[in-house]
Amino acid sequence: MKQAKCIVNKHFKIADIDRRIYGSFIEHMGRAVYTGIYEPEHAMADEQGFRQDVLKAVRDLNVPIVRYPGGNFVSGYDWKDGIGPKTDRPKRLDYAWLAIETNQFGINEFADWVKKAHSEGMIAVNLGTGTPQEAGYLAEYCNVPSGTYWSDKRREHGYEQPHCFQVWCLGNEMDGSWQTGGLSAEDYAKKARETAKILKWVDPSVELVACGSSSKEMATFPDWDRTVLETCYPYIDYISLHRYYEYEGNTANFLAAFYDLDNLIHTLKATADYVKAKHRSDKVMMLSLDEWNVWYIKHMDIKRWQWAPAIAEDVYSLMDALVVGGLLTTIVNNADRVKMACLAQLVNALAPIHTAVDGGVLKHTTYYPFQQVSRYARGGVFKSMLLCDDIDTPKYGRVPGLATLSTFDEVNRTFAFFVLNTNLDDEVELVLQLEQFGDLQMLEQQVLMGDELLAVNSFDAPEQVIPRAKMVSGEIGQEFTITLAKASWTMIRFEQV
Repeated sequence: MKQAKCIVNKHFKIADIDRRIYGSFIEHMGRAVYTGIYEPEHAMADEQGFRQDVLKAVRDLNVPIVRYPGGNFVSGYDWKDGIGPKTDRPKRLDYAWLAIETNQFGINEFADWVKKAHSEGMIAVNLGTGTPQEAGYLAEYCNVPSGTYWSDKRREHGYEQPHCFQVWCLGNEMDGSWQTGGLSAEDYAKKARETAKILKWVDPSVELVACGSSSKEMATFPDWDRTVLETCYPYIDYISLHRYYEYEGNTANFLAAFYDLDNLIHTLKATADYVKAKHRSDKVMMLSLDEWNVWYIKHMDIKRWQWAPAIAEDVYSLMDALVVGGLLTTIVNNADRVKMACLAQLVNALAPIHTAVDGGVLKHTTYYPFQQVSRYARGGVFKSMLLCDDIDTPKYGRVPGLATLSTFDEVNRTFAFFVLNTNLDDEVELVLQLEQFGDLQMLEQQVLMGDELLAVNSFDAPEQVIPRAKMVSGEIGQEFTITLAKASWTMIRFEQV
């Protein structure tokens, strides 16, 4: 058995956690919307056609903000197609996913749905085929109370009160050749700057997210980000980053995704801080990791011009869930700069929640580590001083064998500890030393593990891979010894006594 030690001191606080770091994403992609969150013919649909069984699963996931309507979809989308009487809404070709878009679900339906999901919206505007002026009209429609053409049009459509969306994304992955209306960094930066000006004029309270590079593998990264920031720095509040991981046959590489994500975040922070210095600015640019997940993109099969085709309906394994847990430790450990993050996506398309048409709801393996962290990693995040053996990975070199996350909620006087053990063959005896938090009592310990890393949940076996509770002794103190199973994700909760 390997040995490790983790020291957490209350004086070494990284940041208070912005609850929007546990966001997610609904795009008009595959069955995310239609037969996902919206299926009027379903037995569990409410009066607006929203599946109540899906809403319950979303609420149980504790998602505070949801990005909408894309994603790649937004760069060819005219939001005006999705308002007004449903019988008058046009069917369109969706260039992003080569599908038929019926526009039966639009911005007003989303506003209603997100409220029922106990969440709020992060709205992306079309800066591909769209214009800064059209983005301004959308903000006017959504956020201005009354007295203008578009705000009164919203009222005509049955929404007297504005939606008051707070966060707006200035396009999506505009450096991508796959993006409808993709742009160079210089051209995007100018378009984003002018859009930002209009959105702030329409509603000075909004928070704006500019597109960073869509991937660190892009040849322009991080020059794209630098160029965008140099042009837009005074006008925006966040720069975005996106990151997906896929199992490509090497388990050590895959489980070390948390390490790669941390390097990416630090590179973007350094780029933003360079521009801050260049601008002689006092503003610290925050980061929005508004797309992240495990995504088997190389295996996607897109069938052309169908309505709500099954796209990217990945069936996630125990190994995928471990990777998601590791990524969550990195995201929250960077809460001093990562203020928002969106698990992409929420339902059906590369999602933790899966629906059967006219059928039930399945929670994939990745649902559980996300739910645990979103529910219990609250308050402040604290530096974990970790002593453990490294793992050799072909892709990233030597990487710590453990990834940890330590949070403390002053209001509820609870300490939450999360740890990924990437050792495939070894248990680890971990000494957890908690300093300056007072006497703590262990409340619960849950472990996600199994003999088969490729095990999955299915409608026939929906709980094959779920966290299992371990017996806790109820001991009180400031130091605890925990045995971590090989290739496992563990959550432990303590309470001050």
